Amino acid sequence: MPSLLRLLAVIALLCAAVYGGLYSLAHLVQPQPREITVSIPPSKFFKNR
Repeated sequence: MPSLLRLLAVIALLCAAVYGGLYSLAHLVQPQPREITVSIPPSKFFKNR
C-alpha cells in the first residue's frame, strides 16, 4: 500500500508541474501580433472537371 501512495503522489506532483507550466504560459507570456501574407495560386480557386 505505501508504494501505491508513493506512485500516486509522484503522478500528482507531475500533473501539478504540467498544470503550473501551462498556466504560466497562458497567463504570463504575451504573443507578439504580426501580419501574415499567404499567396494562393489561381489553380486552387477552380475545380478540375
